[in-house]
Amino acid sequence: MQANNWAPDHSAALREFLAGGMSFSAIAEALNQKFGTSYTRNAAISRSKRMGLTGPDQAVRRLERALNAKPGRPKRSGKARKARDVLVRESPAPGSPGPAEPVKLRCVGISPRLVSLLELKPGDCRYPYGGDREDEPIVFCGHPRQEGSSYCTPHFHLTQAPAVESERPAGRVRLRLVEAA
Repeated sequence: MQANNWAPDHSAALREFLAGGMSFSAIAEALNQKFGTSYTRNAAISRSKRMGLTGPDQAVRRLERALNAKPGRPKRSGKARKARDVLVRESPAPGSPGPAEPVKLRCVGISPRLVSLLELKPGDCRYPYGGDREDEPIVFCGHPRQEGSSYCTPHFHLTQAPAVESERPAGRVRLRLVEAA
């Protein structure tokens, strides 16, 4: 049944069930049993909004959540996040010897050309800059890219994980055919 084809007695029952504090899924189920319809939870929510009704005790629930909320860490502004050039652990693990040393972030000593997407040529570096704030355009490095990559050499090395040595030494591996198919 279409949500805009609600009969007046169905709407009255919806209002009555909401006043009784029922959830929307319970209301939809009760309406379907009472009138032999096939309303969904979302149909009951939509109809109640069109009628200007609020959900069951929503204001009370919001107030309870706000009062019982645990205080969290204050949110940092975008400038504070950008200004950090080192990561510092907030507190050492119990039993560890003092605070951890700051970890230096990797950076690239290159001045990007800041080329827009439309101005990029096929051989230009596609490392993005900007777009952190709303309405800030995203521009790209634009320097000549490394062969086989979308980035110039400094940005290619920046995006790659640091090399990790293998657990076993490199050497000859002999393959042996165990069973032929």
